[in-house]
Amino acid sequence: MRSSPLHHRVEKPTVLHVRVVTGTGGGPDKTILNSPRFLESQYRTLCAYLHPPRDVGFDQLRQRAKEWHAPLISIADRGPLDWRVIPQAMTVCRREKVAIWHGHDYKSNLLGVLLAKFWRMKLITTVHGWVKHTKRTPLYYAIDRFCLPRYQSVLAVSPDLHEQCLGVGVRADHCQLIENAIDTEEFSRRRTSTQAKCELGYKQNRFLIGAVGRLSEEKGFDLLIRAVARLIEEGAPLELAIVGEGSQMEELRSLAASLNCSEHIHLLGFRSDTKAIYEAMDLFVLSSHREGLPNVLLEAQAMNVPVLSTRIAGVPRLIEHEKSGWLIEPGSIDELTQGIQRLHQNESLRQSLAVEGRKVIESRYSFARRMERVAAIYDQLLQRERS
Repeated sequence: MRSSPLHHRVEKPTVLHVRVVTGTGGGPDKTILNSPRFLESQYRTLCAYLHPPRDVGFDQLRQRAKEWHAPLISIADRGPLDWRVIPQAMTVCRREKVAIWHGHDYKSNLLGVLLAKFWRMKLITTVHGWVKHTKRTPLYYAIDRFCLPRYQSVLAVSPDLHEQCLGVGVRADHCQLIENAIDTEEFSRRRTSTQAKCELGYKQNRFLIGAVGRLSEEKGFDLLIRAVARLIEEGAPLELAIVGEGSQMEELRSLAASLNCSEHIHLLGFRSDTKAIYEAMDLFVLSSHREGLPNVLLEAQAMNVPVLSTRIAGVPRLIEHEKSGWLIEPGSIDELTQGIQRLHQNESLRQSLAVEGRKVIESRYSFARRMERVAAIYDQLLQRERS
């Protein structure tokens, strides 16, 4: 659009989202890479990723960024002690005239604190939660305890994380609960499960249970495999499809083989066609021990798939038991088995949960509405008038 001779075009402030990633990424990346197109009228938004230089999984993230029109900046990161990321990130801040640094993990939070001493910019972070516990997790928590109180705005994606942020010294007026959300137009069912099963090659006479996530201990996929195997042994015509990569791939494959269920349990690895797989599902199951507010639950509900989930973190705010989904206690293989069996046997209940689940997403978890709230926080940080 040409500028009027009477009006000079005002340059949009630049927001830089920053995150450390290995492989194909996870739930937070859906939020990050979706943000630019929802804020393009108000902010110039860039997505900077620190990642291992030879990580082939990052190519999938590049492709996703291209599809979602998200400007992507690659920063080579050779590990926690690679100090070279500091001058690289500073170069980006100066070149792109970054006004707002938006961190998404402990390392990007620490980088923001360091760089803000030399480049004038506002600091905001989204706390997604540390669900994968390793020997380094205490160090990550310590870094966040140092960094978070130094940020002008801290966004927590679930109530428990909001409380944790306040507990490490974040001022109440700097800390807000802004839950994950979903693009309800992108995630919208266009085919029946029968049509989707046919196209993907799944058997029509088998009840397809689906799960999506990183293959690691905190996701509880071993319990899900055991529960499905137990029901198959009892004669239930079930199949299980798990989408995701991770360190437990071979362990889970071996588990399925030991339970004589390899034919009916499919570990699909990374898939770019997750929406098609959601459409094929008769039931989505989240068996996690720890989460914040999982994007995959929002996606499944937006796709009109009935969901069964463990009662953890922000999930009970999303799901009302027996109305918009089915809740069980984490770590209980008996409850997991019984919940799957109940929903498998009750088609009308599944349909009701699917309809109500979609309504919840449309009314409370729309990505457009979420980004309106985030833009208002950016405006406040820069003391801008809302247009």
